[in-house]
Amino acid sequence: MKNYKPKNRLAAQTYIQGILKGDRVLLSRAITIIESNLESDKTLAKEIIQAILPYSGNSIRIGITGVPGVGKSTFIEVFGKHLVKQGHRVAILSIDPSSQRSRGSILGDKTRMEELANIDEAYIRPSASGDTLGGVANKTGETMLLCEAAGYDVVLIETVGVGQSETAVHGMTDFFLLLMLAGAGDELQGIKKGIMEMADMVVINKADGDNITMSKIAKRQYQNALHIFPQSESGWSPVVSTASAIKNIGISNVWDEIEKFKKLVDENGYFIKNRNHQQIQWMYNNINEELKHLFYGSKNIKEHLSVMEKDIVSAKISPVKAAEIMIQEFKDSF
Repeated sequence: MKNYKPKNRLAAQTYIQGILKGDRVLLSRAITIIESNLESDKTLAKEIIQAILPYSGNSIRIGITGVPGVGKSTFIEVFGKHLVKQGHRVAILSIDPSSQRSRGSILGDKTRMEELANIDEAYIRPSASGDTLGGVANKTGETMLLCEAAGYDVVLIETVGVGQSETAVHGMTDFFLLLMLAGAGDELQGIKKGIMEMADMVVINKADGDNITMSKIAKRQYQNALHIFPQSESGWSPVVSTASAIKNIGISNVWDEIEKFKKLVDENGYFIKNRNHQQIQWMYNNINEELKHLFYGSKNIKEHLSVMEKDIVSAKISPVKAAEIMIQEFKDSF
């Protein structure tokens, strides 16, 4: 199966030219190749990525996360439509480490964003699944490059659920947007400090009707909380605002703040510095992923790991010693 080559694959140049012309069908087919674990597709993917690289990077990359029930899909749809009206082409990517078990959560986004999905200037793509979060992040990053080369100048990367995926998305975006709710208990206890520290902007969504007063209180709470954190290296002071995606209130303000951020980081040099750092980190992520595949893909390692597991359970060997033996065996195989 590893050496299987699908019959419907085209020449790399066909995908490359299609992507650069903004052909959505060829873009989607190229992304499928990026997501594939077949050896023939991995080779083809590398060729495509290398060729489109000079045409990528010309977008603002925005990470969007939020607590469950915050109305993320509705917000992204309304925000995406606003960006299209402003003359932008928008790509929406989802990153969901749980998708290796069930693709339902991310595939559902395309259904929930039905209006946006039918706009030519918008492109919605469920994230690739992977064996590890790092694998998902790397493939999402490669998908992002293809979308940029296809002419999408705003890329929204959405995290599904709350967890380590926020760190992965923060590590590949320029601006990190955190969506929150008011009146859902103690807001400040309901979100991890680490996620708050990553946020460039906090938006309290569903600030409409009876929720307006609570949203204003929550806004003050978050403003006070953000003052505790040290100044970001970007020089940007995180902003807190209220919005109602369903009523289309406060959405334009979110984009205004992102444009202010972009102007600041362009002028002080942080934008390119951060992008360069992310590129280098991406290389290390890929090295780590390849080493894992090499290790766990070895037939001898697989066989001996099951033996080691039994020895650990029966207390014949410590987990640390077992790991040491397995690593040495792996090194000796080269």
